[in-house]
Amino acid sequence: MEVFVYLTVVLAIAAAVVFVRSRFLSFRGQRPSEYLGLAPDLDLRQHLAGECICEGAIFGPTGRMASRFRATMIGRWEGDHGVVDVDFRFDGGARQTRSWHLTLGENGRVVAEANDTLGRGRGQVTGPTLQLLYTIVLPQDAGGHTLRVTDWMYLTESGTILNRSQFRKGGLLAAELVATIRKKDPA
Repeated sequence: MEVFVYLTVVLAIAAAVVFVRSRFLSFRGQRPSEYLGLAPDLDLRQHLAGECICEGAIFGPTGRMASRFRATMIGRWEGDHGVVDVDFRFDGGARQTRSWHLTLGENGRVVAEANDTLGRGRGQVTGPTLQLLYTIVLPQDAGGHTLRVTDWMYLTESGTILNRSQFRKGGLLAAELVATIRKKDPA
């Protein structure tokens, strides 16, 4: 009986450590308030306007690179409403498009919808960051899975945006995206 109690206690402690780590000490544990007061300020109407180039990679659940991509982004804004059209070209030759419809609200709130998301994503711009939470449905040629996404964008001093996203299915990490977004050179 003592062994059963001991194992139960050990498993409970391990579960608590995993929960605390994933909730507070990991990528998903970040909170927008942690970036309050940092500069420069991310203004989506400025930093996602006009033509931008996005380059990145997608990593599978084991951390190995699954694919690379380059995308052209074109953002148009009228007041607090914007559309950012994205044309992805993957290293294997596949193409994908997405049109983000963004609405900026009070206190940095963002509502985001796209042609391949379920419902509305909710976000928060704070200082140089944007946290966006949404559900995406992958195209059939990519498995057709429905994934929960935690998306963070970090504005650098040079104006480049670093983008890191984690995609989860059933709470388990399915993929991660790391990318840069920068204004297209006028030349």
